[in-house]
Amino acid sequence: MKALCWEGTNKLRVERVPDPEIRNSGDVIVKVRASAACGSDLHLLGGYIPAMEAGDVLGHEFLGEIVEVGPGVRNRKVGDRVVVCSFVGCGNCWYCTHDLWSLCDNTNTNSGITQALWGSDVGACFGYSHALGGLAGSHAEYIRVPFADHGSFPVPDGLDDDLAAVFASDAGPTGWMGADLGGVGPGDVVAVWGAGAVGQVAARASVLLGAERVIVIDRIPERLRQAREHMGVETLDYTKTDVGAELRELTGGRGPDVCIEAVGMEAHSPGPEYAYDQIKQQLRLQSDRPTALREAIQACRKGGSVFCLGVFGGVVDKFPLGALMNKGLVFRGAQQHGQRYIPELLDRIARGDLPTRHFATHPMTLDEGPEGYEMFKHKRDGCVRPVFQF
Repeated sequence: MKALCWEGTNKLRVERVPDPEIRNSGDVIVKVRASAACGSDLHLLGGYIPAMEAGDVLGHEFLGEIVEVGPGVRNRKVGDRVVVCSFVGCGNCWYCTHDLWSLCDNTNTNSGITQALWGSDVGACFGYSHALGGLAGSHAEYIRVPFADHGSFPVPDGLDDDLAAVFASDAGPTGWMGADLGGVGPGDVVAVWGAGAVGQVAARASVLLGAERVIVIDRIPERLRQAREHMGVETLDYTKTDVGAELRELTGGRGPDVCIEAVGMEAHSPGPEYAYDQIKQQLRLQSDRPTALREAIQACRKGGSVFCLGVFGGVVDKFPLGALMNKGLVFRGAQQHGQRYIPELLDRIARGDLPTRHFATHPMTLDEGPEGYEMFKHKRDGCVRPVFQF
């Protein structure tokens, strides 16, 4: 079958790879219908995530049709059109039974890498390096899905548009989790750093959870426009204003109640801190650029909540721990616990409560994958997300 493979830093190629096979009784084989490129895939492309190997198949946000089921599968059948959660959970360990699915104890077969990096192993993620299990990704004609009874979800009959439904796989539950676990409630003022798909969903989730005011911060005009037009929130262009001062002005001097960082390890800034972080990252003196996260912590009101949705891989410099402690902030972060949220989000997308179709600005074929990622990385042609259709 054809697949889009990582061949080294900033090198992608469409190749022929072996078809997947059932390996365990709980597996299914899915014929991929749509697979979206995600902002966190750019960290792989740029060489910032360890344990990638030439020939690894990328992709973790996808939708497709089940074409084969293992003998232990009970709740899925051939012909089901399903969205698959990007993180794999076994459904039986302590973490899965406590709805902390991305922290599954049993799905990452290379757990020693993350134990060395972070002190504990986390669950496996499709197409996201051998540090997170080494599973083949979804930018391919077919994919093996382990523990399918727990990680695949039938798409409602009324939701015919694959380009809307596919974002329930990763961007939807990631963004929703940020608002939910960040503690957004009625009357809150929420600030979201990053107006990509994840940031926009976090903003829309905040509205639906009762926030009085939601402000999204970015610099890309098409993303800011989408946030205003589709999600119904306010926006700030951080290249044209002092974000901290603007947020204080909008909140009577306090700062937002909840700050959600949806950017991650390659954050941009117009200030000198960007050059500082960029140089240290390129010299491997730090692994991540935390510009947006620093700003979120500084901007949050005393006693407020900061949630880190953006992907970070290792260590950062100049982390404002003093602000976090002395301001009495609640700080949380997580990879998405999609199994907790996906069924509800599919229903919300079907009802029109949660717009997602507009994220897919560039539907294309898999053969156009390298070009699509190049466009996505450099934000050309108004590209918010390329989605590969089969």
